[in-house]
Amino acid sequence: MKFDAIEPGVYPELIYPPYKSTMKRGPAQPLLRIEAPRPVSDNVRPAPRILLPHDMDLTAQGDSEPLGEKIVVTGRVLDEDGKPVRDSLLEVWQCNAAGRYRHKRDQHNAPLDPNFNGWGKMLTDEDGRYRFVTIKPGPYPWGNHEKAWRPAHIHFSMFGNVYAQRLVTQMYFPSDPLFDYDPIFQSIPDLAARQRLISRFSMEQTVGSEMLGYEFDIVLRGRDATPMGI
Repeated sequence: MKFDAIEPGVYPELIYPPYKSTMKRGPAQPLLRIEAPRPVSDNVRPAPRILLPHDMDLTAQGDSEPLGEKIVVTGRVLDEDGKPVRDSLLEVWQCNAAGRYRHKRDQHNAPLDPNFNGWGKMLTDEDGRYRFVTIKPGPYPWGNHEKAWRPAHIHFSMFGNVYAQRLVTQMYFPSDPLFDYDPIFQSIPDLAARQRLISRFSMEQTVGSEMLGYEFDIVLRGRDATPMGI
């Protein structure tokens, strides 16, 4: 399979008028093609010191437990040929259970949680698997249009093993009633590609009476690529 093989409709248009801010920040000039470099050797491994205590448990970064529904999210990161992407850095960030980010630009009328920062990072293992513990994020208003509310989601940033595998995307939760009203989610033309952004509830990954489990696999490029978030 060619390295740049992408099915039509998987990636959103860089300028999508219903998502108003893309009209200002989308590129006005034709894009330049960057040739993919050779893959990095499997023997090259990132230094583990980039990980700090509790980076993989967003509920353990405060003085006590944060408010909200505790969940575990796990999945595999795969390349375009279905092979695991090993020892690759994955970063996540999200709002709290009330729908507010710990960021100075988020000033909407929802409380901050002093025990929840909303960001973490991890490395994939030998099977390309990642796992982290967090709080299920809440929906929030975002001012794009009248009654504009984002579905609950978690942001993912994947570096892969080469620059051409770089991916920033969003993970959603099953059966969210806001999907049909969200221009960001709807900006991806292909229905099957949109469905790849929705996590799967997993009883297998659920931990006793502590937290429900969700699975979200990420494919970096190729026919089954996970769409980019915009």
